[in-house]
Amino acid sequence: MAGPIHYEVYVRKTAPAAWSLLIATEDRKHAMETAEDQLSNRLAAAARVTKETLDPDTMEFNSLTILTLGAPEEKKKKKVEAAPRPACSAPAELYTPHARGLIGRVLEEWLKRQGVTAFELLHRPDLAERLEASGVELQHAVQKVAVPESQASGQDLHAMVRHYQRLSEAAVARLLKAGRSGQFPSLKNQSVADLAHRLSGSADRAFIMGGVVCQAIAGRQGARERLDALMDLIEAAPPEGPPRALVVVPVEQIAAEMLAVRSNLAEILGPSLDHGASLAAVVRMVAPREVEKLIAMDPRMALMTPPVEGAAARLGQHLSAGEFPLLSAALARMVTRELASPRRLRPNDPVGEIDILRTLAMALTAAAGRLLTLEEVQNAFVDRSKSLVTPDFVAAYVQHCSTVLAEAEHLTRLCENVTGGANKRAAARWLSACITSLRLESEMRQSAPGAPGISHKLLVLARLQRSVRAVQLGELDEKQISTAIGALGGTLEADAGLMAQIARAQATPVQKLGALLKMASGDAAPLGPAADRARSEAVRMLRLPEVRDAVNADPETSAALQGQMRAAGLKL
Repeated sequence: MAGPIHYEVYVRKTAPAAWSLLIATEDRKHAMETAEDQLSNRLAAAARVTKETLDPDTMEFNSLTILTLGAPEEKKKKKVEAAPRPACSAPAELYTPHARGLIGRVLEEWLKRQGVTAFELLHRPDLAERLEASGVELQHAVQKVAVPESQASGQDLHAMVRHYQRLSEAAVARLLKAGRSGQFPSLKNQSVADLAHRLSGSADRAFIMGGVVCQAIAGRQGARERLDALMDLIEAAPPEGPPRALVVVPVEQIAAEMLAVRSNLAEILGPSLDHGASLAAVVRMVAPREVEKLIAMDPRMALMTPPVEGAAARLGQHLSAGEFPLLSAALARMVTRELASPRRLRPNDPVGEIDILRTLAMALTAAAGRLLTLEEVQNAFVDRSKSLVTPDFVAAYVQHCSTVLAEAEHLTRLCENVTGGANKRAAARWLSACITSLRLESEMRQSAPGAPGISHKLLVLARLQRSVRAVQLGELDEKQISTAIGALGGTLEADAGLMAQIARAQATPVQKLGALLKMASGDAAPLGPAADRARSEAVRMLRLPEVRDAVNADPETSAALQGQMRAAGLKL
C-alpha cells in the first residue's frame, strides 16, 4: 500500500486450513466489514484483521492483530521424535556396503594379517570362528564402533557396547550354522554356472553365492593369485542374465575391497612401480581403450604408462566391457584422492613427477564422463598443482639446472603444467622472480670465450617469451614477464650494437632486411626494445629505392619477405 499504515484481512476456508490473504486496504472500517461479511455469508470458517505499520528505519511492517472471528485455530500436534537406535540392529545389516566399509576400518590390521577382506570375513565360517577366538580383536572393534556412535547419538555407551557384542555373536552364530549345515556348496564337483542357475530364485542366494565365491579363493596366497581366481570364476559364470549377476556382484565386491588396500594394489600391478606409475597403471587398467588411443596419437605415452599384465590385464578387459561399474568408479576415485593428497608421485624425481602428472591428466580427461565428471578430474589436478608450487618442490625441481636460463625454461614448463588460477599465479611469481633477477642478466651479458653470440642469446630469449605466452598465465603476469624478457633482450642488443653490425655486414640488402624482419616479428629477438629498433631499421631500409628494387626483382624472395613483414606489422 502507499501509506505507512494499512490493514490486511486473512481468512481460513476451513477450520484446519492455513490463513490466506484476502485483501489489503487503508480503510479500517472496510477491513472490519469485509471480515464480518466473510463469516456472515459463510464464505470462510474464520477471519482475521491485522494492522500493518511501516517502520521508517528498517522499512519493514510491524503486524498487530485487531480482530479475530470464527472457529479457533487448531493447535498442531508435535511430532514425537523416534528414539535413537543403533546403526545396525540385525546381522543382515552388517552386509551392507557402509557396514562392510566400517568393519574393514576397525579390523584393518587383523584383516591384513589374515590376507582377507571384510566381505570374506562375513562369508567364511573359519574366519568368523578365528576372529571370535581372538577375543581382544573383536572386543576392540566393538568399542571402536560403539564409542563414536554413542557420542554422536547421545545413547548410553554401555548399552551400545552390549548391543554390538550381541550383534557380533549373532552374526558369528549365523555364519557358523550356515557352514556346519553345508549351506555353502563346494565347486569341486560342480561349476559355478550350474550353481548360479540352481540358486536363482532362492531367498538367500546372495549370501550363499558370497560364501561359495569366498571358499573358492580361500587358500590362495597373495593378492595377484586371489585376483586370478576371481577372474576364473567370472569366466566360468553364466553368460548373461540374473545368474551371471549372482556371480559378478560378490566378485566385484571382493575385488573392490582387495584393491582398496595399497599393498595389494602394489602386488597386483608390480612392486617395482613408484606411486605415480602405479596410478598410471590403474588408469590404464580402468580405461584401456582411452589410453590405447592416446598412445596411438602420442607414442611417448607408452613410456610413461606401465603395461598391465596378468590378473590386472584380465580385470581390465572386464572393466572395459562395463561389467564392474562400481569397481571402475571406486578405482577412478581412488586415483583422484591420491592426486589430491600431499604424497609425492615421484619423490626423488621432480621432473618425472610433472611428466607422470601430465600423463595422468591426459588419460583421466579422455575417460571423463564415463568414470568421473570433468569437474572432478579438474578439481583433483587443481589440488595436486598446489604441491607443485611450494618452495620445497620448486627448489628440488630447479636444483640440477646448470644455468639461470635453464632454470627459467624449467619454471616456464612448471607454469604450463599447473592448473587453477591461484596455482598459476604462484608459478608465475616464481618465474617472474627468475626472469627479473640480476643473476639472469649477468649470465646473459657475459661475453667469455666460447659463450654463445648475441644472435643466439636473442633467439633463446624470443623462444622463452613465446613459451611464456603459450602457458596461459594471467594477463597481468604474462605482460609483466614478457616485458621483462623484452627489456633484457633490448639491453643485450644495445650492448652489442647489433643494429650497427647488421648495417656494416657484408651481405645483400635483402639479407639484411630479412634478418631485421625476423627480429621485428619476434622470431629472432624477443618483442620489446630490440624488436622495435629492428622494425624501425627495416622501415628505413624499405624507403630506399635500391632495396625496394632488389626485393621486387625476385618473386620468391618478395613472397618470403611479404610473410615476414606481415608478421612484423609492416607493408611493402
